[in-house]
Order: sequence, then C-alpha cells, then structure tokens
Amino acid sequence: MRLGEPIRRIERIQNLDRIAAFAKQLVDRAIPKGKARDLLHGVPIGHPAHPLLVQVPIGTWLSATLLDMVPGGGPGLRRSAHLLVNIGLLAAVPTAVAGWVDLTQQHERQQRTGVVHALANGTGILLFGLSSLARSRGQQSMGALLGGMGMSAVAVGGMLGGHLSYYRSSGANRADYLIDRMPSEWQEIGRVEDFPEGRPSRVDVGEVPLAVVRTGGQVHALVGVCSHLGGPLEKGEVDRGCLRCPWH
Repeated sequence: MRLGEPIRRIERIQNLDRIAAFAKQLVDRAIPKGKARDLLHGVPIGHPAHPLLVQVPIGTWLSATLLDMVPGGGPGLRRSAHLLVNIGLLAAVPTAVAGWVDLTQQHERQQRTGVVHALANGTGILLFGLSSLARSRGQQSMGALLGGMGMSAVAVGGMLGGHLSYYRSSGANRADYLIDRMPSEWQEIGRVEDFPEGRPSRVDVGEVPLAVVRTGGQVHALVGVCSHLGGPLEKGEVDRGCLRCPWH
C-alpha cells in the first residue's frame, strides 16, 4: 500500500469539518477581509505566503536538531541550537497564521487534511517550546530529545503539506493552463450592448471561457476561471471594481 492512501483516508473523516468550521469563524473574526488577510494569503507576491514562511521554522529547527546530534558538542553548539530553536518558534507564529488563513478558503477535502497538517505542526511547535524551556534550565539532553520529537512531528506535517500542494493543488493557479490556449490575435466576442451593465457574462473563445463585464462604458474581459479555486467567474458578482468568485 502506498503512503498516499492513508493520507487520502483523512479526507473522508467528516468530524474534522467541525474544527475547520471553528477555525474559519476565528479567522473571519480576527482577520477580516482586507489588506492584512491579502498579505497573509500572499497576494502582494502573487502566490501563497505560507510555503515561503515555513522555510524559516523548518530550517532553524532542522539545524538545531543536527547540532544536537554532534558528538561531544560544547557550550557553543548548545547555545547555537537553543538560539535556532527560539528563532523557529518566533517564525512559527506568522507561518501558522498564514496557514490557517489559507486553510479556510479550501474545499472540504483539503480542509480535512489541512486540519491534521496543522495539528501535526502545532504538536511540533509545542514540543520545540518545551525543548527551549528545558534548554534554558540546563537540561540539554531533555531539550535535544524534545527537539527530535518536535522535528518528527513537523516532518509529518510537512508530508501532509506536500500532499495538499502537489496532490490536491492547494494554492496552485487553477487558470494557468488556459493562458496558453488563448489565441494571440484579437477576437470578436460581441457588441458592447450585448453585455449587461455591472454583471458578468460568459463568452467562449476557442477552449477558453471568458468572464466579460461592462462597467461605466468600459468592457473588461478576464479568463473566466478563478485562479484560486477554479470557480466560474461569470457567476460571480461585481464588488467595488472587482469580480468576486462565487466560491469565495
């Protein structure tokens, strides 16, 4: 049996929906839609911020674990390992918040796996926190043991994150394949008066669906598939100059 099958079983655990729904309520209350949430989603950089942010805690914790494994490590190595653990703990805060923000915008299957992914990483954060506490008390062996356990939990979380990214395409651009199918020359899609004011309409240009919106005498044509979840944009709503996906 391949390892992917047990992971796919997680996607069928409906009890995880309660945790996902509760997380969505917390995110909606704490981080309303706007610039802060866009920043956590990675809008300014054009792709999710969570995979970028996660490099810091994973990198520092793995480095600390490797330092702990050096035979006969002296005070300098122990201090360095402790510092790396603490840097990872600080970086884990925005990383986790960005991950939860992304999670609330996914489909149920992805959310269920995402909840277990978050719980595994949360366990890792807790264990590294206890590791830091033990190190600060001079309990280096216990700190190293807890750090190794934390790294194992984070590795499980990373495996689930990889499943979300590469098997379920969480955070991937769902409309990218359509760009290459769009004709390079100008296309006639209709007369201006054919399109209602302030309401999207669908027009197909070859294999590419377009969402066409007429506002204030101007006509805007966009690829008609939401890049985030793949929703049909012709069924969306125009909101303050933006076309909102019906699945958001």
